[in-house]
Amino acid sequence: MGHDSPLLMRMEERLQKLLAKAGVASRRGAEQLIRAGRICVNGRPVTELGFKADPDRDTITCDGKAVTFEHKIYVLLNKPAGYVTTMSDPQGRPIVADLLADIPERLFPVGRLDLETEGALLMTNDGELANAVLHPRYEVNKTYEAWVAGFPSANQLQRLEQGIVIEGVMTLPAQVRVLQRKKNQSLMEIILHEGKKRQVRKMFLAINHKVVHLRRTAYGELRLGSLAQGKYRILGTNDLKKIFSNKIPFTIKNILA
Repeated sequence: MGHDSPLLMRMEERLQKLLAKAGVASRRGAEQLIRAGRICVNGRPVTELGFKADPDRDTITCDGKAVTFEHKIYVLLNKPAGYVTTMSDPQGRPIVADLLADIPERLFPVGRLDLETEGALLMTNDGELANAVLHPRYEVNKTYEAWVAGFPSANQLQRLEQGIVIEGVMTLPAQVRVLQRKKNQSLMEIILHEGKKRQVRKMFLAINHKVVHLRRTAYGELRLGSLAQGKYRILGTNDLKKIFSNKIPFTIKNILA
């Protein structure tokens, strides 16, 4: 036999990609684990990022614990204020994982929402999808509703739409519109595909209108809808396609087929 049977061929992938797929960490986080010597393959520490392994044939461990390759799950959570978007908190504050206690898989958040920010938060154990949602190349829009103090002028909103300098860096163009005005506050909708820390709050602060209340309402065309605060729903293929309304990344086309 001149060639291996396809059934006998090793299905190897880069170690950091496998770890991301298994939900151990994001790909960047997995690279840090590898460099730190915390990942072993068949009992031997691996520190080179180009190393490849086959999860069906190789034993992969992180800090001595076997990495399991479980089925992928995708969840849309309506995060309440007061929850931190991490998997643990040294200060003992409530974490978003507490709201998914009945899901046996270990899920991690795709991006973050501030402690006081509410709304749509994707959670999954699929590192590939998480990377695709967060990568600027795929321009996944995130929609927010923000109650801001006062009434921003048309000129101020145009500055936000065209890009505004925050901490020495120009933001990318955004879509901004007024949804409602009452008393001395305005309800704004803002759509952007960047995800810098506290970006929406900093953008409005840059035009002297402080954000009073903020919630994310959508990833792409995947919207919160009537999902109650603190509740979640499991996402299907059609839901995931709504996230990538602009471009479907090649790396995840297999899960959207």
